[in-house]
Amino acid sequence: MDNFSDYDFIIQPGWKNSGSDHWQTHWERVLDAKRVANKDWEEPALKDWLDGLDTAIGQCAKPVVVIAHSLGCATVAHYAANFPQKIHAALLVAPADVERENAPSTLGSFAPLPQLALPFSSRVIASTNDPFCDRIRAEKFSATWGSSVVYLVAAGHINTASGHTEWNSGLEELRSLLEIAGRSKQMDAA
Repeated sequence: MDNFSDYDFIIQPGWKNSGSDHWQTHWERVLDAKRVANKDWEEPALKDWLDGLDTAIGQCAKPVVVIAHSLGCATVAHYAANFPQKIHAALLVAPADVERENAPSTLGSFAPLPQLALPFSSRVIASTNDPFCDRIRAEKFSATWGSSVVYLVAAGHINTASGHTEWNSGLEELRSLLEIAGRSKQMDAA
């Protein structure tokens, strides 16, 4: 798959993990990716999730690309605030707004989200009708993080429930992000 072999991929699922039909599980197989092994998917604790991501990244030998979904996007933002040099690029799909009024209290340790630009190439993929993050908030996150943003029309939470199983078109977004990240690294080295 083109330049995919140049990277180690980390799958960072969201709250309650990604099931067997979820696109992240499909991509895990296609990309030979490592999935973060959090201790508790039902009652997430930020420290545990940061430790899980750090452990997964520590097992990588190539530049690390994190593919995050939902609460996993918040995890990446917090991780970048603590370990800015460990990630090469991140695809942030359907970020969960943990600061929204009706956010489940069990997600409280992830709020507030860091207000800083991510120190690596990143892309937010958001839906125009995501029940867990409205378009205005997704736009705010992408601007704050310095991420490019792509909107999918009426794609729900971009998960199995919204029909995103293999989601091969998402792999094209990943490929595009990696091309941008590669050019950015070349410009930094020049």
